[in-house]
Amino acid sequence: MKVILRKMVEKLGNPGDIVEVKRGYGSNFLLPHGLAFPATEVNVERVKIEKEREVTAKQKGLESAKALAERLADASLTVQVAVGEDEKMFGSVTSIDIVKVLEQEGIEVKRHDILLDEPIRELGVYTVKIRLHSEVKADARVWVVKK
Repeated sequence: MKVILRKMVEKLGNPGDIVEVKRGYGSNFLLPHGLAFPATEVNVERVKIEKEREVTAKQKGLESAKALAERLADASLTVQVAVGEDEKMFGSVTSIDIVKVLEQEGIEVKRHDILLDEPIRELGVYTVKIRLHSEVKADARVWVVKK
């Protein structure tokens, strides 16, 4: 029996793969659990169309991430912090603070995509890596200044 996998099945294949399985395995396990559907001509054509759409969507996502990386390379982000005597900061600048500054610039990024080794604890200019796509990372200049 030929089936088209909907989800990744260990030792069988990835989504969209057309595989040959024993009739009992296909009709008693794969089909009822929603892991596959029969490999009819209509379904095979539908999978081809879905793969083309997926490739197009990934390409668009990559292109937009590259454009955003160029925009971030030109941007200067300023984070204002309270300081005490001797220019010592109260607290630190974290990825959450950087996300807020990016939102003010009209750039949406998740805080987990800000790649900080440790929070920023001193005034100055820092280069922060931001993951925009699995293949694209950008460097942003972050100015930490006193209020």
